Amino acid sequence: MVMVLCSLGSGLSFGQSSNGVMATLCFFRFWLGFGIGGDYPLSATIMSEYANKKTRGAFIAAVFAMQGFGILAGGIVSLIVSSAFDHAFDAPTYEVDPVGSTVPQADYVWRIVLMFGAIPALLTYYWRMKMPETARYTALVARNTKQAAADMSKVLQVDLIAEEDPQTNPSPSSNPNSFGLFSKEFARRHGLHLVGTTTTWFLLDIAYYSSNLFQKDIYSAIGWIPAAETMNAVHEVFTVSRAQTLIALCGTVPGYWFTVALIDYLGRFFIQLMGFIFMTVFMFALAIPYDHWRRRDNRIGFLVMYSLTMFFANFGPNATTFVVPAEIFPARLRSTCHGISAACGKAGAIVGAFGFLYAAQSSDPKKTDAGYPPGIGVRNSLLMLGGVNFLGIVFTLLVPESKGKSLEELSREDEEQGGSGGGGDATEMRDVAGRTVPV
Repeated sequence: MVMVLCSLGSGLSFGQSSNGVMATLCFFRFWLGFGIGGDYPLSATIMSEYANKKTRGAFIAAVFAMQGFGILAGGIVSLIVSSAFDHAFDAPTYEVDPVGSTVPQADYVWRIVLMFGAIPALLTYYWRMKMPETARYTALVARNTKQAAADMSKVLQVDLIAEEDPQTNPSPSSNPNSFGLFSKEFARRHGLHLVGTTTTWFLLDIAYYSSNLFQKDIYSAIGWIPAAETMNAVHEVFTVSRAQTLIALCGTVPGYWFTVALIDYLGRFFIQLMGFIFMTVFMFALAIPYDHWRRRDNRIGFLVMYSLTMFFANFGPNATTFVVPAEIFPARLRSTCHGISAACGKAGAIVGAFGFLYAAQSSDPKKTDAGYPPGIGVRNSLLMLGGVNFLGIVFTLLVPESKGKSLEELSREDEEQGGSGGGGDATEMRDVAGRTVPV
């Protein structure tokens, strides 16, 4: 509901001046981020705890892969809205009339696009409210096996009965896995894992969001889209949306679904390492001969290379950084650690967005955008992003492989149980046919 209200509020941002509108927009986008930030770890954790170990990676990756369809849908909505306004309201180009190139009705374009974001959240609201807590959390953390059995019965549509060892002590203090996030035991078991998931997500988002948010600047630099001054404001939105939608269709969306198809065969570690390696190679291949790619005859080659960079970002760390934190941490801390990892990723997105915005400016003060100081240029910025991707390769070595392992094995929640002869939780569920359903 927070996402629905804030998406609508973003489109209705008000103010007597442009600064007032921006302040209102930032307010609603902040709380929209708050809602999405809560949904990120919940979605991943719910799927990881309901899926079986053989196909768990594909199910979690499929949750994240829907983002690709969202990116594609956003581009299509932007194309439709901007095309309609471009045909309805004629306007001169910026070089002819800087003020008149932005018609007053153009203010509705971005508002309509942002408000469309409320539709997916609204469509899923009812089912999310009806979704029960995962059985693992209810049984292992809340210690309510009867409720866990009831919840699993609804999800699996079978009658389940919880069976407990009568010697089991239901007191949370007796659980050897009840350590907290800031405890020495957590640091011993999962400290390096958390460092690995946070740093790789942070580094990935520096490269990924800087490339995504400033595709327009890259396309303009190589001459794939016309210079901004040769278009009016609404037509520029249409042109940029068309280019970004094409990249999403050819590189982004296929990359997500390659991950879904192969993650349980190749493994999370292999896909993440491979993705960072190819992102590094392609980024350097774009940056080092940058003047070569700027020539008119070579622009198609640049787009192919850039699309491959986006493809291996999504058939690589952009998907696996979402999957792995939902698998390797204990039940009571799983969503928290996933949320911390995601927050580090968004911090990287901020660094990448603002850093690339300033760094990509020309070193010639006469060629910089209005209001920006000279930067290091697009070529050197791409070289820096290649270096960031290389660091991603290094920190991926801290991330364990989770393919084919149960959540309890990965989080080591069952290591005391195996050696204590029944000192841990001995809870299992049986359906009416006598089959065991592990919790």
